[in-house]
Amino acid sequence: MKYKNLNYLVFFIYLISSSVSYSIERPDIENLIIHKDKKKIEKAEFFNSKNKKVSLNDYKSNIVIINFWATWCEPCKEEMPHLDQLKYKFNDIEVIPINIADEELKKSKEFFEELNINNLEIFYGSSLELAKEFKLRGIPTTIIVDKEGYEFARIIGFIDFENKSFLDWLSNYL
Repeated sequence: MKYKNLNYLVFFIYLISSSVSYSIERPDIENLIIHKDKKKIEKAEFFNSKNKKVSLNDYKSNIVIINFWATWCEPCKEEMPHLDQLKYKFNDIEVIPINIADEELKKSKEFFEELNINNLEIFYGSSLELAKEFKLRGIPTTIIVDKEGYEFARIIGFIDFENKSFLDWLSNYL
């Protein structure tokens, strides 16, 4: 009888410990997808605000957060100020907001000014090429890339980048 109770106790402790570790590993954010198998990003090229072609390979020394957005996208307007503040919270993160609406750079600059975005550079690229490369289904979409150039997580739709659960989870990868 003692062994049977001990088995129940061990099993109960296992259940508690595994659920606690799971909650630390994955924040309770519905639209966050964490990949079991990382996805190598082969060819991701886009332009910076100086019309210079850049590649994701230029940012391999840090975790990279790529956010696809457009000026007409209401959820993008809501999340961009939080994304702007993310750079303050983590020094080891590169934030690359890419406008994929095939709009003039002037429109993106007005969007950033209107929302008082001061910490981020404007990037843009071909909506067709980037949508195909990253298998985008809509915007906003955020791709999280590790230091080796592998996508390990993706956020489909709006997220509050100041969400404590998300920030704690992200800090585990730095």
